[in-house]
Amino acid sequence: MTDLRSQLQGLWLPLVTPFRDGEVDETSLRRLARHYAAGPVDGLVLAATSGEGMTLGMAELERVVALVRDGIVDGGGTLPVCLGLSGASTSKMQDALDETADWPIDGYLIASPYYVRPSQRGLLQHFTALADHAAWPIVLYNIPYRTAVNIDNETMLRLAEHRNIVGLKDCGADRAQSIELLRQRPTGFKVLTGEDAQYYEALTDGADGAILLSAHIETDSFAAVRTELREGNRDAALARWQSLSELTRLLFAEPSPAPAKYWLARSGLIARADVRLPMVQVSAELAARLDAEMQRRTAASTRAA
Repeated sequence: MTDLRSQLQGLWLPLVTPFRDGEVDETSLRRLARHYAAGPVDGLVLAATSGEGMTLGMAELERVVALVRDGIVDGGGTLPVCLGLSGASTSKMQDALDETADWPIDGYLIASPYYVRPSQRGLLQHFTALADHAAWPIVLYNIPYRTAVNIDNETMLRLAEHRNIVGLKDCGADRAQSIELLRQRPTGFKVLTGEDAQYYEALTDGADGAILLSAHIETDSFAAVRTELREGNRDAALARWQSLSELTRLLFAEPSPAPAKYWLARSGLIARADVRLPMVQVSAELAARLDAEMQRRTAASTRAA
């Protein structure tokens, strides 16, 4: 386990969960963890949106955590791991925190309660109750276009003062709100964007990093964007980002993570592109576009070498 507050920066990957014949594909999952542990990834989030966590039972979640930990060790890495949890009932979420308290994780990524649309007072009390209860630190996940409720900055700043709330995955889709939060946040409260298409802009605005599905692909290049910016090479960073921005759009052309799973299966990192209902695999039309982009990028890489 690590100190999540200090580790919550850089490029994090919301790891997909491979499936095969309706079950978690354990071989592919360990392969994924081993592969990314050996690369420029600063942390992993398991069983969140990209990991199809809401389709996983508690026993499956525990197995996913154990397999990823094994894969990280196999890859020679020491990556921190956050477990994605979500739910609309505070008491049921507390039960989930109890059940996972002794798992080998470093923290939680917890989204706002979905569907019920609580007030800001309700959000404040909900997350405070969870943070008081949790054995591990919490990263808030603000994604109002999925949960139908936005954590506003006044509420966020009050939550940021809690000793057990260490940061935010920001998918608020409101750049002005994000910039204001970055200006006002307390020392030590980390903000990582979760908006793949806004990766470059978020870093230039002062975000501490990102949690990006797209970084399953060409991970080195995504990491290099931040490295170039930190070293003051803004033009180089922008050039790298421009080469990646079309990829991010393509990977979200249909509901995620189906496009990314298709790409990973075609590249051999996972055995199958299976997803669980109500998600479905990519259409034939998008598959053709993904194949063409893979071929284009492979050819460009070969020419550059």
